[in-house]
Amino acid sequence: MDYIIEFKGNRRQAFTAGDDIAVEIGKYLIVQAERGEDMGIAQRKALPADIQQGVETLKVLRPATENDIERLKFNRQKEQESHAECLKFIEKHRLKMKLVDVEYQYDCNKITFYFTAEKRVDFRELVKDLAATFRTRIELRQIGVRDEAKRIGGYGICGKQQCCSSFLPEFKTISTQMARTQNLALNPQKISGNCGRLLCCLRYEQEYYESVVPDYPPVGGQCIFQGLHGTIEKCDIFKQKITIRLEDEGHKVISLDEFKRAVKRGQFKLTEPPRPQRLTEGEDQDLGSISD
Repeated sequence: MDYIIEFKGNRRQAFTAGDDIAVEIGKYLIVQAERGEDMGIAQRKALPADIQQGVETLKVLRPATENDIERLKFNRQKEQESHAECLKFIEKHRLKMKLVDVEYQYDCNKITFYFTAEKRVDFRELVKDLAATFRTRIELRQIGVRDEAKRIGGYGICGKQQCCSSFLPEFKTISTQMARTQNLALNPQKISGNCGRLLCCLRYEQEYYESVVPDYPPVGGQCIFQGLHGTIEKCDIFKQKITIRLEDEGHKVISLDEFKRAVKRGQFKLTEPPRPQRLTEGEDQDLGSISD
């Protein structure tokens, strides 16, 4: 049976457990590592999509004991100390990089330092200092800002735990066009996550919007409805309602079926398309920084 094991920083990987190993979801396990052993929590049973084709799946070795858990706590303390030491070496070599996290392999055969940087960093001298100090295998791994947010964790503007830190298996491309399709305000503070990039959740309903939006008139468009001039103010695709502001007649809310019948009878005509949605003053540069 294959299981998804979660490690520090929301890092997840599939492992195979033999029939002789009792795996409990939510409990610590000792698993194979590239060199040695590592320790993580059994998150759930793996799905076929979780298994990388052509890549050998590492094995679950045994359930963790109380001594293993105490060793893990010791490693977490050492990670904090190593973080401080690494910052000193970064300052010593004047490297333009931000140290995000430090992760000890369970058996301490490897220490991984995660960092972000705007450009590639020559950290060869840094690695030498770290190897001489900790006398074990050192790995420096450059990650993106979205990976940084995933490792650190946090809560989104919805009040729930970040998708990337909880269930999202991989990052996919998000564009500002998705926000436009969903009729969202192009305000970076409202459509960007803790990482400063566009919200991952913009993709969740995108396919549905793309399939139904063509059935509705464009919001902001000028029209003639039943002989009266008006403006399309709102399209509620979930309730299938369209709100039109008519001259001297106030607001009129019609159903999608009523709209389709009006178009068929020639009682609705779009006279002017909506103007392109503009950013508020000073937001152009910010929006460019969150586009993926």
